[in-house]
Amino acid sequence: MNEKMTIAVIYGSARQGRFCDTVVNWVLTELWAESGIRITLIDPLELKGPADDAAINVGILEQRIADADAFIVVTPEYNHGYPAALKELIDSCYAPWHAKSVGFISYGGVSGGLRAVEQLRQVFAELHTVTIRDTVSFSNVWSQFDAAGNPFKAVEAKASLLVMLRRLKWWARALKTARRENAYSGVAA
Repeated sequence: MNEKMTIAVIYGSARQGRFCDTVVNWVLTELWAESGIRITLIDPLELKGPADDAAINVGILEQRIADADAFIVVTPEYNHGYPAALKELIDSCYAPWHAKSVGFISYGGVSGGLRAVEQLRQVFAELHTVTIRDTVSFSNVWSQFDAAGNPFKAVEAKASLLVMLRRLKWWARALKTARRENAYSGVAA
């Protein structure tokens, strides 16, 4: 199967001045060098209207999730958990997530966002996804990137990303084939 795979990169934060943009930009730079993938972005800031209390545009979100073969969630850790904006985005639809793979890139203080990732694994299990064990994590993230947005330990960061990405793509291909052969919605019917 040589067709391109669509990987959706999900911004986990909607905070003003978020560091998520720096991490996502690094991820995108690395992903653009990969062959055989198409990248789409899912950003809670883009999916909301101009008002602070605006709801996510569920129609656009559902279509992007349905079109994706796999996901990379870039999430900070806020107060030992993942952000509310990410929870709202995840919970805004259900079936389009089914039988797809999810990888994580996390960042934060001492834990590097790993507590947020462990909580997200439980949420994504309920959405019938396969989460990738290997993650990329940046502890004390503000000291991990230079002013141009490049990681100081670029070789190590890229090595972790490539391990996660290879496994994400393997699962994405396997699950895409399985979805084609037998619709996931009919498995338990």
